[in-house]
Amino acid sequence: MSWNPHVHLTGVDGATPKEHLARMVTIAVRRCSFAFLIAVLLFLFTAGASAAEPSASAGVSEPGQLVWKDFVEADFPFFSSVLDVRTPGIGAMTNNLTPRGIILNLGNNCWACFDTDLLRMSAIWTGQGVTPVSMAQGSYHIAGVKAPEGQENLPRPLGTTWLANGIYPGWQVGEKISLSDPREPGPDPREVGRGPLPASAGQFKAIRLVEGGVRLEYDVAGVSVNEYLTARVEEGQPVVQRRFHLQHVPQPLWLILGRKPLGDSQVLKLALTARQTDGEVVAERTEEPGGLLAVRVHSSKKSVEFTVALSQTTAVQPWQQTIANLAQSPSSRRWPQTATTRATLSAARDTYVVDNIQLPLNNPWKRNVRLADLAFFRDGRAAAVTFDGDVWVISGLRGELGEVTWQRFASGMHEPLGLCVRGDELFVFDRNGIWRLRDTDGNGEADVHELFSNAFTQTAETREYAQGIRVAPDGSFIIAKAGIQFATIGEHNGTALRVSPDGKSATVLARGLRSPFIGVHPKTGLVTASDQQGYYVPSTPLHIIRDGQFYGFLPAILPKEKYPAPIADPLTWIPHPINPSGAAQVWLAEARMGPLTDGLIHLGYYRPEVFLVLLHQRAPRMQAAVVSVTRDFDFAPLAGAVNPIDGQLYVTGFQIFGTTAKQISGLARLRYTGAPSTLPREVVAMDKGILLRFDVALDTKKAGDPANYSAERWNYVRTANYGSPHFKLDGSKGQESMTPSSAYLSKDGKSVFLGIPDMKPVMQMRLGWALATRAGASFEQNTYFTPYEMTHFDPTAEGFDPLTVDLAPRRAQVAAASAPITADEGKRVSELMGCVACHSSDGSTIGKVGPTWKGLFGSWRVFADGSRTVANEAYLRESIREPAIRVVSGFEKSDTGMPSYEGVISDAQIEALVLYLKTLR
Repeated sequence: MSWNPHVHLTGVDGATPKEHLARMVTIAVRRCSFAFLIAVLLFLFTAGASAAEPSASAGVSEPGQLVWKDFVEADFPFFSSVLDVRTPGIGAMTNNLTPRGIILNLGNNCWACFDTDLLRMSAIWTGQGVTPVSMAQGSYHIAGVKAPEGQENLPRPLGTTWLANGIYPGWQVGEKISLSDPREPGPDPREVGRGPLPASAGQFKAIRLVEGGVRLEYDVAGVSVNEYLTARVEEGQPVVQRRFHLQHVPQPLWLILGRKPLGDSQVLKLALTARQTDGEVVAERTEEPGGLLAVRVHSSKKSVEFTVALSQTTAVQPWQQTIANLAQSPSSRRWPQTATTRATLSAARDTYVVDNIQLPLNNPWKRNVRLADLAFFRDGRAAAVTFDGDVWVISGLRGELGEVTWQRFASGMHEPLGLCVRGDELFVFDRNGIWRLRDTDGNGEADVHELFSNAFTQTAETREYAQGIRVAPDGSFIIAKAGIQFATIGEHNGTALRVSPDGKSATVLARGLRSPFIGVHPKTGLVTASDQQGYYVPSTPLHIIRDGQFYGFLPAILPKEKYPAPIADPLTWIPHPINPSGAAQVWLAEARMGPLTDGLIHLGYYRPEVFLVLLHQRAPRMQAAVVSVTRDFDFAPLAGAVNPIDGQLYVTGFQIFGTTAKQISGLARLRYTGAPSTLPREVVAMDKGILLRFDVALDTKKAGDPANYSAERWNYVRTANYGSPHFKLDGSKGQESMTPSSAYLSKDGKSVFLGIPDMKPVMQMRLGWALATRAGASFEQNTYFTPYEMTHFDPTAEGFDPLTVDLAPRRAQVAAASAPITADEGKRVSELMGCVACHSSDGSTIGKVGPTWKGLFGSWRVFADGSRTVANEAYLRESIREPAIRVVSGFEKSDTGMPSYEGVISDAQIEALVLYLKTLR
């Protein structure tokens, strides 16, 4: 199943293309953003012009036929989001920003946001929810739309705000109310995302789904609090009611309700009803200076109940519904239906093939399904999480994959990218923290979202993704958080952390990460992480994470002249054109994947790919080489897991940023067919050359001919610029060819030693071969690695006959063919180097972070410094070789930036690129 990743035009509800276009414009208008509206209109113009008539299909409809319902589901009581209620000039309200917010849909157009860090109701309002400008909401209907970097354009209440609070705890002890933040500031004192309150002051516990809504459960100074929020209509006006049950109150407490926005002429009515025992007054309303409304809860040895009702009517009375009724679990399942799909099994005869599993896109709820991660239970069922906050439980992932059943299990999470299973318990990592999802009534749906851990900070930065979570052997959790920052510096942006098994504490394992995706060995606990090219990160790294080391990335807002030293070197570098965007790693421990079993897999996002990581520790330092297993994916993979039942690797992912993938999202099985594998099982750089080991016997003649191998090496340089050119060992730009002098085949015919003179440590090395098996099957492959240490080659110990390695320089027998200087060659080079990830050739801008190439040649270019020039051939050559010299206005703050290709591609290839760009008029 392949489809245009940006077009959803005809609806399963019968909407015509014209009707759907109208819906998309409505979505754009609701975002209250002129720039976004223009982008949407441009998108719709190009999409509508190319829209085809819908085609009938059996089973699951093609995505081109689908129109999703709203991101915020009207019948689900909450979702999670940042909320921006900053009001300049109003004292404590100036910084009313909630990085971790539970948005409660109270019904009757009433909304509330609860801050799980500060235990405060940051706002209550009436209207249409929030402005849909978050990354998940913005891209939900139109794939490729991205939220702006930083903290300037964040979700805001869409309607009329009744009450709001500043950055201070919503519950307090003491005689007086404090409007200060008691939490320790982070590296940037302006940042309000400082994590939770100390446990002694309060701690959020859970969201419990109950009949008609939710119950918020949290502790305040050792007191257990249950809060129920509801809304009703009285005399034609909405009434919001907060009802509280406190286990006991050993000392007086303050509940801060908030204050009205400045200039609001509406009269807000408030009524307080408190249960009294033996004439005891347990709570009373107060109004503090500045119009701050609060409730004083008196100490009591007994349980305390009270209710606060808010309205803009002339009079309001609390709703007299009993706590017992409010505490009841939902009487029926919220999502009783299931969806069934099947897989298209690969007919290829390769060793490893990809079976594509249909997603439940044509589901009863018209819900988009953008899978970010999956994990398996011991019985073979899988749980999968979507970027839009949903969790599905999947059955039938085995055998022919003829009947795969999807059941909705949970919703409401905040842009999660990871989940895991520990024992029989399911955990999801989102921007709020780590949730433990519990099905306490056994009906197959989560009714308790327990906030297992938020023992780390989270800012409102749109790029501080909750990148991933994995379980370590000791029961602790390893999590990764993205590090791109444009407004403030947060404490844990760009880190990997270990969260204790009980969730109460977190320890930093790594800093200086840009967009890390992780892997954890299930037995040894070894933590790995990929990252992306960036400032001081010259290419794609694959790291071993440990010891709180700094891994090199600095966000754009930090000065680039100085950086924390030293920078930890990666396990290996991978050339950016080969793996432009690294994703997660998966250990195939106890899998049934043939030669890959117990190995390490690395996933590639931009150009969908599975790499095998060949680890070895022949020297004191662990080293590795990467080699491609398959590129046969229609979607961009982000994560994967081994199914304990069939032992195969299942991979999933979705796209927002640039990728060559055809689908928005997907699920696939990488299946071992049993055919002989020509993948290497070891690549080792040694003092006299390179050792290659295979699992099959090789053709003796081809394996022994050094002309069938090619090698080259180069260095990168860490600088404040984005990426790095390639440098030879003498410091000049370019890549240094290494011509093998000799080749020797081992006695068992499965290993080759290449004699290569002048072996030295270097940042990047490539080795390629064109060989054949002894059975006559030809194969070609390249591997990439970083040789830090060279071990001694002992022929006898390695399984070779006694020999003296011939290292006499040898001239290459076949000169490298010159690439043709044509526009077609330029297009090929642009695809090879990943240019299309940032630049479009059709004028589109959605999903791109660089200027379009359409109409580029001959146009005027205006730069960030105010200068301008015509984009002639000389300018195009300069922009390819040294793009940082002149940056086009509007792109100087981009979180990506363009690497230099000086010495990376040849002069002939640059001229071919120029010819190609000239054709895009």
